[in-house]
Formats: sequence, C-alpha cells, structure tokens
Amino acid sequence: MDRVALLFPGQGSQRVGMGASFASALPAAAALFEQASRILGRDLLALCTNGPEEELRQTVNTQPALFVCSCAAWEALRAQWTGTPFAAAGHSVGEYAALVAAESFDFETGLRLVDRRARLMQEAADARPGAMAAVLGLDTDAVQAACDEGRPAGIVVVANFNAPGQVVISGEKDAVAAASDAARARGAKRVVPLAVSGGFHSPLMAGAGDALYPALREARARQPRFPVVANVTAEYCRHGVDVAPNLTMQVSGSVRWEESMRRLLDDGVRLFVELGSGEVLAGLLRRIDRSARAVSVHDMESLSEAVGLLSQPA
Repeated sequence: MDRVALLFPGQGSQRVGMGASFASALPAAAALFEQASRILGRDLLALCTNGPEEELRQTVNTQPALFVCSCAAWEALRAQWTGTPFAAAGHSVGEYAALVAAESFDFETGLRLVDRRARLMQEAADARPGAMAAVLGLDTDAVQAACDEGRPAGIVVVANFNAPGQVVISGEKDAVAAASDAARARGAKRVVPLAVSGGFHSPLMAGAGDALYPALREARARQPRFPVVANVTAEYCRHGVDVAPNLTMQVSGSVRWEESMRRLLDDGVRLFVELGSGEVLAGLLRRIDRSARAVSVHDMESLSEAVGLLSQPA
C-alpha cells in the first residue's frame, strides 16, 4: 500500500449535518458524541445535526464540534481499515484531532483542551477585536508586502499559508482592511473577508496561547504512534515533549499548511484521507499538487470510497 496521511480540517469546514451519518451508523462514533455532550454540558450531536448554523459557527461551538466529528470519522475509518498511517496533519484546531488519532492524547483530554482553547480564543477576540481575510490569486511575497503596507494602521500578519494563490491575513480590523486594499492594488483576484469573530493566528491571540500552555503541559502528551506535522514548524512532531510548545505557539502563529503538505508529498505520501467535515483540505491539496490523490471522509458513503482506495494494492 502507498504511504497514507490523515488530514483533519479546521474552522471554516463546519456545516449543519456534519457527523450525523457516523453517529447513526456506528455505536463507537455515537459514544464519542455522548461523551462529549456530558463533558461540555450541551448536546453536541444535536447542534451538529440540526444547527442552527449561527450557533454552530460560534468559535466556542465550532472547535469542539469539528474535533468530535473528526474523531468520529477516524473511528469509522479504523473500523474498516487496519493499516497504519505514515503521518497526520490537522489545520489549526484540526491538529488536536490528528494528535488524538496518533494517540498522543486520549479523546477526553483532547476535547477538554479544544474546549479551553476555543474559550480562550473567544475571550481574546472579545478583548481585542480583529478580522481575517482570504487573499486569492496573489503569491506569498506579494501578500507579505501588502501586510507591510497595512501595518501603519495596526497589527496584520499572514495567518494561513494554505496553498498557492490562497493566503489568509489576520489582525486588527483597520490594518486588515488596509492590507486588503494593498493586496488588491498588487493584483489579487479577490480579497474575501472571513466570517470569524477575531484575528486568529495573529499576535492578538498571544495571550490566549499563554493561558492555554499550563493545560497543555498538564496534559502530558505521549509520543505519537505516527508523526504529526506541526502547523507552526511544518516539521514532524515525533516526541510528546514538543506537543505543548507547538500548540501554544500555534494559537498566535501562522499555519504553514502548504509547507506541511509539500513535506508529506516529498516524503512519498501518495494518498491523503481528510476526516471530519467538508472537502476544504482536499481542495487545497489539489492546488498544491494536481497529481495528489485525496479523499474526504465526511459520511458513510464517502467512507466506503476511502476504504476502497486504501484497499488497492500499491
């Protein structure tokens, strides 16, 4: 079998109805939602299944919901596939699901960390309001230059290096607006403001990362069963001791997703399996390398397609 990498989506991939297919078909997946609902004190499956969308989109709900859906999808996959992934990666909050899949954290520990992370990020956003925007059709250097032009108005940085021609900027509202204008002037095809409640993955979130660190340290991450590519370094995390620093820096640091995917491709990964909700990461991967094979597992039907691909001989 070719080398396989697991991918776990982040905020922006959520949708009403996510996770319902797994929970209705698989007791193990339903048990994760039940456990999460007990821990969080709210019916997470009902929120994922029925919305409303406005409530699901709130950071304090989105991050735990995506985490549980991704873990449920992984449970569904490993019930039918006995292979071992070469590595995993998760986009932003998705990195927590990747670490659970790699057995660095157990499910409950991962959920409690994600819940704390979401609350701290929302508190930071309330204290220092920010904004984010996707810059489309402009290379990374030009986006960096646009951020430089926007900085007289305040803090603005590149938050997500997602794929060629798809970069997200983040920071204080006036600075993001100024950098957006500069990006348009430099030839961006489009600059799309994102429907988020704060300047995530920017220095505005530094306090949230610092506040999260004690909980990460206390969690005592174990050595991953297979390596997880860290967002902030685009390098393999192979040791439990590195998890807490990586996840602390990740809150206010850039998500180096394109580099992370190129690392996996360069190391011979030939099939990528996106687990959770939506097909965002598969789409980004195709922008990075048109020849890359990716399948998104977001319900039982797509699970069957993934298992079929995983069963093919190398």
